Amino acid sequence: MEYIFRNNKDSGQLILKKEEEKFQDYFSDTNNESKLYTIVWNKGDKQKVIIDNIEYEFEANAVLPIMMSQSFRFEHPLDIISWQFNQEFYCIANHDAEVGCVGFVFYGPSPTMFVQLEKEHKETMNRLFVLFEEEFLSNEDIKAEMLRMLLVRLIIQITRLAKKQYLGTNTAFDDKFNIIRQFNLQVEIHYRKEHQVQFYANLLNKSPKTISNIFSLYSKKTPTQVIQERIIAEAKRLFYYTDKSVKEIADMLGFNEVAHFSKFFKNCTSQSPSELKKLTKPNK
Repeated sequence: MEYIFRNNKDSGQLILKKEEEKFQDYFSDTNNESKLYTIVWNKGDKQKVIIDNIEYEFEANAVLPIMMSQSFRFEHPLDIISWQFNQEFYCIANHDAEVGCVGFVFYGPSPTMFVQLEKEHKETMNRLFVLFEEEFLSNEDIKAEMLRMLLVRLIIQITRLAKKQYLGTNTAFDDKFNIIRQFNLQVEIHYRKEHQVQFYANLLNKSPKTISNIFSLYSKKTPTQVIQERIIAEAKRLFYYTDKSVKEIADMLGFNEVAHFSKFFKNCTSQSPSELKKLTKPNK
C-alpha cells in the first residue's frame, strides 16, 4: 500500500508506505526523486537493514530515521511502515526550532539512530498512522498543511524518545550540544566543497579549538572525523551505485587532484579508490 502526495505549488512530496514487498531505495546522483528523508518503523520481529552497504540489526518496534540519498534495503520489508518527504515538503534546517530540535534524529550524535518504542509509544504511532491515512484520502484544500502538521507531530514524537534514549533526558538541549548538531548540519550542506574545520567554525562564530572542545564533551568523534567520514561515505556511495571514474568522484567531492583524493581515501579507509572500484564493479 502506498499513498503519495505531491504539491504542485512548491514540488513538495510526502509518501506513506505500508507492507510494500519491494520497499528499498538506491542512491542516484541524478535522480531527485531519491532525495527523500525517510522514517521507517519496524512493526514486525527483529530484522536486518542494510544502509549504504553496512548491515545493522533493526529491533522490533523500533523507528529509524534515514538521511536523504542513503541507500537501504530491509530483510522483511512487509513489516515496515515508512514516511518519506523531500526538503520542499518539509525542510529540516528551516524548521529546526519549530519542532524542538528536529535535526537531532538526522544530525545528532549517531548517523544511524534506532529509537525503541515502548507500548504506549506504539499506540501513539498507530493513531498517527491512521490519521495520516485519513488525510491522504481526503480532498480538502488544506490537505498539504494537514499532512505537514501530522509529519511535525511524528518527528516531535521520535525526537523526544531519541533524546531520552541517547542523552538520558527529554529536556531542552543545552547550547553546547546544539553546536554539534549545527556543525553536523553545515557539514551536510557544504562537505562537497569545504573540508576544513575552520570553515564550519566560522559559520558558527566559534574558534576551531572551541568546536573541538565541545565535541570532546558530547561526541566520540572529532570535528575533522565528522567531515572526513561524510566525504568518505559519499565517495563509497558513488563507487557502489554509479559508474563514475575516480577523477569524476574526486572532482565532485572538491579535490583538485586525483592523487590528493586517492591519498585522502586510503588514509581514511586503508584502501585505494581504484581497489574499491574493482571490488564494487560486479555489484553495479
